[in-house]
Amino acid sequence: MKTLIIIGLFVLFLVSVQFASAQTVDEVIDKYIAARGGKEKLTAIKTIYMEGSREMMGNEVTVKITKEQGKLSRTDFEMGSTNGFNLITEKGAWNYFPMRMDAPQKAEDSLLAAMQVETDIAGPLVDYTAKGHTAVLEGKENVGDVTCYKIKLTTKAGKSITYWIQADNYLLVQSTPTGGMMGGRRRGNSEGGGQTNSVRTFILYKDYKAVDGVLFAHSIESRTEGGEGRGGGGTTFDKIEVNKPVDEKLYKPE
Repeated sequence: MKTLIIIGLFVLFLVSVQFASAQTVDEVIDKYIAARGGKEKLTAIKTIYMEGSREMMGNEVTVKITKEQGKLSRTDFEMGSTNGFNLITEKGAWNYFPMRMDAPQKAEDSLLAAMQVETDIAGPLVDYTAKGHTAVLEGKENVGDVTCYKIKLTTKAGKSITYWIQADNYLLVQSTPTGGMMGGRRRGNSEGGGQTNSVRTFILYKDYKAVDGVLFAHSIESRTEGGEGRGGGGTTFDKIEVNKPVDEKLYKPE
């Protein structure tokens, strides 16, 4: 009888630990949402425009990001007389970098659903279960000297994103898609085969400031590791506007 009681208590302990773990991931996400300004204010944002600058190849590039909730994510790059863009809509996704290509290139339709997470202005952590995503708390981990909660989110489309949320103020410090934003790169060899280089890109969020009661990172840096080396850069935003009309021409890959 005593043995049965001990076993019963042990099973109860395991169930309670699992339940507590499930509660913890929601608690961290809820505190992150509250730290940003609250769910009501975040979900009230239907459009956003961000403008800033980034240094690329020794030149200053103007970066303009326009989003419409669930419909559009467009990033325009302006460097002198050269313009490029990255565009994601409900119908398709395109890239255009004039120094690398003659015309916009359309992404494969099979990739579109995973890419459309970029059109979610509030972010996939907000109402993640209602959106069909799943989230797991993977414990704590330091980013530099900052202690963070590490959360792995898998979107409805199967895309995995890892978030590091600062433990003391619950703001997002860093994120990365599992496997890297750029995925694996294949480099040919002398035998005509290839070697896959694991490339992983981390996005770092800094300099939070309030815009209409919602905190936004005004400095976003990328750090790429793996492959043939490391790279990255940072964008500093000096203008962020919400709920402004979006020009319909931005939906066109041109």
